[in-house]
Amino acid sequence: QVQLVESGGGLVQPGGSLRLSCATSGISFGAYTMTWYRQAPGNQRELVASISSTRTTNYAESVKGRFTISRDNAKSTVYLQMNSLKPEDTAVYQCNARLYTTKYWGQGTQVTVSS
Repeated sequence: QVQLVESGGGLVQPGGSLRLSCATSGISFGAYTMTWYRQAPGNQRELVASISSTRTTNYAESVKGRFTISRDNAKSTVYLQMNSLKPEDTAVYQCNARLYTTKYWGQGTQVTVSS
């Protein structure tokens, strides 16, 4: 049984930081490309950051220099460190595991940036 469980979301003031985690089970984690997506109300889901099995990373332009994706293969967990948060970062953040055409999704965690 495959599980992806996100945690670490919450309410933070503009300029603040949060660290999201996505703990996985039931997959050969090291072989998967892991991606964080987000979706704000009324918007399409967008890719935030991804990290491949070889640790190649990719970021949306809107988060470059502020967000950092990393992975711990020993813990089967991917992280998203989010700094200098802005109100426009408010969204539900979901992690995705992909290997070729196989994809799994987590349930998402809410991030709200507001004063």
